[in-house]
Amino acid sequence: MLTKERIRCEKLRDRIISAEEAANIFKTGMVVGTSGFTPAGYPKAVPLALAKRADKGDKVEITLMTGASVGDELDGALSRAGVIKKRFPYQTNTSCRNSINNEEIEFSDIHLSHLPQWVKYGFIEKIDIALVEAIAITEEGGIIPSTSIGNANVYVQKADKVIVEINTSQPLGLESIHDIYSPENPPNRKPIPILKTGDRVGTSYIPCDPEKIVGIVITDIKDANKKLAAIDEDSRKMANNLIDFLEGEIRFGRLPENLLPLQSGVGSVANAVLGGLVDSNYENLTVYSEVLQDSVLDLIDCGKVNTASSTSLTLSEERLENFYNNIDQYKEKIILRPQEISNNPEVIRRLGIIAINTAIEVDLYGNVNSSNIMGSRLMNGIGGSGDFARNAYLSIFVTQTTAKNGNISCIVPMVSHCDHTEHDVQIIVTEQGVADLRGLSPKGRAKTIIENCATGEYKEMLKDYYNRALKCSKYKHTPHIIGEALSWHNRFLETGTMRINP
Repeated sequence: MLTKERIRCEKLRDRIISAEEAANIFKTGMVVGTSGFTPAGYPKAVPLALAKRADKGDKVEITLMTGASVGDELDGALSRAGVIKKRFPYQTNTSCRNSINNEEIEFSDIHLSHLPQWVKYGFIEKIDIALVEAIAITEEGGIIPSTSIGNANVYVQKADKVIVEINTSQPLGLESIHDIYSPENPPNRKPIPILKTGDRVGTSYIPCDPEKIVGIVITDIKDANKKLAAIDEDSRKMANNLIDFLEGEIRFGRLPENLLPLQSGVGSVANAVLGGLVDSNYENLTVYSEVLQDSVLDLIDCGKVNTASSTSLTLSEERLENFYNNIDQYKEKIILRPQEISNNPEVIRRLGIIAINTAIEVDLYGNVNSSNIMGSRLMNGIGGSGDFARNAYLSIFVTQTTAKNGNISCIVPMVSHCDHTEHDVQIIVTEQGVADLRGLSPKGRAKTIIENCATGEYKEMLKDYYNRALKCSKYKHTPHIIGEALSWHNRFLETGTMRINP
């Protein structure tokens, strides 16, 4: 009965194989595209079997492409076994990150909306195997994803072979939550017909030629749900500062009373800031994002969000269980799309997204680093923040003013690595206040950021730096003392603190 419910295409039922048998299909040099996005809906059993195969001495090295970050069963196990030699496009796993920073894995950081297009255009490696987690396979061979879509539809389309993990821990109730739409390549591309957040424009499954499916693995390994940090005082202050800013935009007639569709990046800070809207006066909100975290369910539960669109459900263990127990109610409001659509610049601009993303550091002129520590140590990657920041109606970045227990300032003279230039950053929000950078010159941005977002002795250090830069810089449009700007980062490397005289 279980097999008939999950594998509805009768001729595919004789392709059920073990994870170990599936692992033997992979060969050194292959390019593998998997489902999975922050970390939800990613394959688990086959990667674990592949890692065991490598640990026993079989040499197998692959290029791995996903949607975004995935769980330890995929990124972690394969990194530790030496299987991954090249990785696209974003990750958050400690083992994978260490291997990248130790030059054991070649990593290509790329905008999340670009990778599926590059695969379809043939700009990068051809996909040998698509490895996809699903809840079921339709009568025609269509693959019904689980808790994320990511790039799975593109990998299935372009791969020579497809392996499907049917995960029985993922309920069949997820069926119909997905909306799979894939734009054609230029010159045949047509407008994406999404005019409102809740519009459905595709199929509820990933189309797939059944002949491409070479193996089906049954598993029950659950998603590795991350526990989100509790909303702390700084996060509450950031949320309040953001709400005050949005209310001002409404008063000035630049936003409607129910705002515009909201996007929030992944992580505890983004979740906490968006969660601050629960206690606000806003009603009839919509969300058009790349990831839905606990705070979005909170907003749905309290009746503030009508529709939420994403490519992934990245929930804590407690909230995921609650979601499954009330899945029919949530499915009325939630849509999961491919990341080619969730992060698509065309749709982001059309809908007028309010984009809220997190920064590692921000400099005086509004440039943002969201991917590297001290300029050269990869943290996670740019993810989808660039897709939204460059195309949003409002591009907002949030960060605490300091890190490392106050030993390092997140507001610096010059970012050590630039992911988002001053041209794509409109609003900076910290627990100290809001810097509205729209229409300001570089010097105007510097003064606004120092005054509204910096704090304590770092504020005085930044003022001192800026005033001396005005005097020392040969050209005054964007005043800098380049060597000293970079030395801020060297100080922390040498002393573990920025609390020394400039």
